[in-house]
Parts: sequence; structure tokens; C-alpha cells
Amino acid sequence: MSRLAALVALVLLCACARQEAPVAPPPPPPAAQESPPAAPAPQASAPNETEQATHSQESADAAADAEHAAGSDASLEKIATAPAAAPLPPGKWQAGVNYNLLVPAQPTSVAPGKVEVIEVFWLACPHCYAFEPFLKAWLKAKPAYVEFVRVPVMWQPVHKSHAQLYYTLEALGREDLVAKAFETIAARHEMLVGGSDEDTFKLQQQFAVSNGVSAADFAKAYNSFSVNSNLQRATEITQRYQVQGVPFVVVNGKYTTDIGMAGGEAKLIELINDLTAAEHHH
Repeated sequence: MSRLAALVALVLLCACARQEAPVAPPPPPPAAQESPPAAPAPQASAPNETEQATHSQESADAAADAEHAAGSDASLEKIATAPAAAPLPPGKWQAGVNYNLLVPAQPTSVAPGKVEVIEVFWLACPHCYAFEPFLKAWLKAKPAYVEFVRVPVMWQPVHKSHAQLYYTLEALGREDLVAKAFETIAARHEMLVGGSDEDTFKLQQQFAVSNGVSAADFAKAYNSFSVNSNLQRATEITQRYQVQGVPFVVVNGKYTTDIGMAGGEAKLIELINDLTAAEHHH
């Protein structure tokens, strides 16, 4: 338990930006989303288990990047033919300040006439949790042409463990438990992550069972093809959009933004509405 407590403390210090384990604990994060931190000085000693849990997985990322670069010709052609992003008309939003244009634009997974909005998030991220009320209100009122896709970030083992829990609950049709897991992890700091993959599975299974899911159903979904496929897709999206902090929003494969760039949670919703409207009218 002491190791887990140390891990929780360090993870919360790391907050919602990707970074390697620091030499000394960083200061508490600001209210808005953090910008990517500078790389820390190298450490001479071997990292302990807590540090390993927070190290960026450079070797894994390099391998995944190589695999991604070796994708099919069809995928490359699809990216090459995606319409280029154009900045919004001059006004309250400025390209490079409130949002970034993606070059080249990336393909989406929605039908023609639809506009895709991706939110990359983490179940333990306090900023993502604070954004939830704004996001839920927007989802109730968003235009029918907008299709929302939620993707868990896939930086390090702790993020991947939470992503697997998210997709397992989704596969079980228990979206209500996604909200409860969010509250348990982000608000109450019960990380639902153990010292090993087996321990993590048991903690997450216990969470599901205590909320009405059978142990067998959870285990079956946890190791299912659909969950593994979704995890692979989340890894690809995390890498493709070079996600460095969460919550991170991608509009139609052409624009990226976040709470800090937009100027707050409410402003981010306004910006999403303006970007999706502009895309729909093209």
C-alpha cells in the first residue's frame, strides 16, 4: 500500500501533461491545462517502481512510430487527399493562439456530412474531470451533424490501465460506471491500479463487481478483441496527434485545442462550436 500511495502522489503531481519522472517533485499544476514540461536532467541511478510508472516510454513510442510510418499505401493516400484546414475568419479566435491547424489534415472515421470531435482524456486527470459538466451539457445540445468520440490517452502504463478499464466498461454497456470510475479515480484519488497487471485487473474487477457487474463478464470483456482493438486505436491517435496534455480536443482532423488555449472550459465549448460550424458549412 505504501508503494501505491507513493505512486498516487507522484501521478497527481505529474497531473495531466506527459513527462518523464522529475529529479525533484514539480510545483502544483495551474488551474488550466499544463503545457508540455521541459525534459528533466538524466538520473544516474536506476529508477524504482514508482519512477518506472511515470517514465515516458521512449522505446515503446519509437517502435510504435516506426510501425505507424510503415502503414498501408491506402492510409497514406487517405491522409494525402484530406481537405486542408483553413483558419477561422478574423475575430475572437486566432489560429496559433486559441487553436492550431493540423498540416496535413488527418482522416476521420465519420460519415460524409458529419463533423468529428475527439476528446483525448485520462480518468485520473483533474482538469478532464473539471471539464466534464461543460462537456455533458454540450453533448445534450450539440448539433446532430457533430459526432463525438472519446479516446483515453495512452502515454504510460498507468494511463493504459485506465484506458483498459474505460473500454471494458464501455464494452459491457455500463457507461454509467465510466462516470463513477471518473469520480473514483480523479476526485477521490482511488487509482484502481496495482503493483502488477494482475493486481490492477483484480482492483478494477472488484470495482465493477461492487457496482453490479459479474466477475466473469468483466474478465471476458477485459480481455476481448474489441477492447484490445480500441486500445490499439487509442495508441495510434495519441501518437498521431502528438498529444502532450489532456484534455485535448481535435475537430474534424484539422484543428487541435485545449482549455488553456481557448481560455477556459466555457470558452473551449464556444470554440468547438465555432470550429464544427465552420467545418459543416464547407
